Amino acid sequence: MLRIFTAIVCTLMIVAGTVTPHGTAATPDKLSRNHQPFELNIMHFNDTHSHLDNVAKRVTAVKEFRKKKPDALLLDAGDVFSGTLYFNEFHGKADLEFMNLMRFDAMTFGNHDFDLGSTPNGHQALVEFIKGATFPFVSSNVDFSKDEKFAGLFTEKISAHPRNGHIYAGIVKNVKGERIGIFGLTTAETKVISSPGKITFSNYIEEAKRMVAEFQKRGINKIIALSHLGFDDNPAVDNDLELAKAVEGIDIIVGGHSHTALAKPVLIHEKAEPTVIVQAGQYGEYMGTLNVTFDENGVIVKQDGKLIPIAKQAADPEAAKLLKKYSDKISKVRNTPLGATAEEFLDNPRTLGDHSKPSVRKNETPLGNVITDGMLAKAKQYSPDVIMALHNGGGIRAPINKGEITVGEVIEALPFGFTLATMKITGAELKQAFERSLESYPREDSGFLHVSGAKVKFDSSKPAGKRVISIQYFDGEKYVPIQDDKTYTVATNTFTAKGGDGFDVFRKIYKEGRITDLGLSDWEILAEHLKKLGKVHPKVEGRIVDVAD
Repeated sequence: MLRIFTAIVCTLMIVAGTVTPHGTAATPDKLSRNHQPFELNIMHFNDTHSHLDNVAKRVTAVKEFRKKKPDALLLDAGDVFSGTLYFNEFHGKADLEFMNLMRFDAMTFGNHDFDLGSTPNGHQALVEFIKGATFPFVSSNVDFSKDEKFAGLFTEKISAHPRNGHIYAGIVKNVKGERIGIFGLTTAETKVISSPGKITFSNYIEEAKRMVAEFQKRGINKIIALSHLGFDDNPAVDNDLELAKAVEGIDIIVGGHSHTALAKPVLIHEKAEPTVIVQAGQYGEYMGTLNVTFDENGVIVKQDGKLIPIAKQAADPEAAKLLKKYSDKISKVRNTPLGATAEEFLDNPRTLGDHSKPSVRKNETPLGNVITDGMLAKAKQYSPDVIMALHNGGGIRAPINKGEITVGEVIEALPFGFTLATMKITGAELKQAFERSLESYPREDSGFLHVSGAKVKFDSSKPAGKRVISIQYFDGEKYVPIQDDKTYTVATNTFTAKGGDGFDVFRKIYKEGRITDLGLSDWEILAEHLKKLGKVHPKVEGRIVDVAD
């Protein structure tokens, strides 16, 4: 039975207009106190990653829920960008048209929303996405000020009257006469797992405490954190569980990043008042719903929610017609036969919060093997000394179905446009890289390295940083141990080679000029390799083995 928490009633003063989260003086007005319970309804999505094939059904789900709860908020917890041909072709414009159609109330930014930062145009597509939105964005721990492209779009203020197409630290929504505070948080890992460029990130707990205090100064006691931190992601960096435990006053966390499908809301009650956490999986496969009841002091006394399967919805006719103008443009690429056949389904598994399950971000997979095999074969054409190829699990985004393989499937498996690079690296440095790769196990980690041309043994029972037991590479006849003091040539993608996903050892090598970018697209390398194979049936071969298992 849900425990009912009693809050200490404080005298809170209403502040009119806009204030900064650094403590602008307030003018007393009147007490903000409800005299009867208040029900708030929320619809939420996260990590849609430009998966638009089901978007017309998402529109239906939103419309049907609004018929029952016309005052429900519609929120997005980030990572709209990157992952499919829709994004490769339209750079968020297609996604935005449907978000505007669904009438979102607010969105925060995910790490992948900054993926284009290292491209020649930088974050121009993101800027255009923001400007075109018919809703505001919330982002309290992200500093856009050093990137001139965002000039005039971002303010560190809380606004009770936010403008569409602008970014605020927080906003105030009026729902049935009650004021709701909403602020946004983005994982600090963005700086190493994406390409934010000049954009920087501050401590999520400090910013959350500051935002709660500022809302409370306004007399607002119903507060939502729109979070792209991950439900139970790396606690040493940030996640929603740690946020709920550390910050008093957050009533609801609408989450994203970890792709966790929380069938029911999770209640955290380690503080005086409870915090409810929700997250809706990935790719728009579910619409999350939440209904909460606040007592007269703004304390949640009742909550329930569920995930609505989108596949079971009928397609909204208006949205289906709108989708066709985008889907027709990409269908030719998506359906072009590659000239190869997958003998088995090449899965791209994720744990979705269950760390006992296999994942592309912690286990060797057949798809990861065939990707790195193609990289190694191509790299050897340019440098015969290359001994192995590495690819980060976070860069592998979609499976390849059994049967005839299409060009679209290959692009969606490797959608980020990384190029192939070779690097000169010592055996000791290579060991450091694999220690980084395996430090989170059995948790998922986007920096988990798939490998070709080598075998790695590790012991997950050992502390992080001391897990690698052995690394061997194939010398043409047999597998031989890596020597710490010897220099080798290995291949990887440019994102990882430049230090992405927290590979500080690679970043050092890059700065020292020991990396050569071959300028060859990763998906084109995979396509070429698959065509050469013809019949594709890679297996798990014991390339990465945990001796503790």
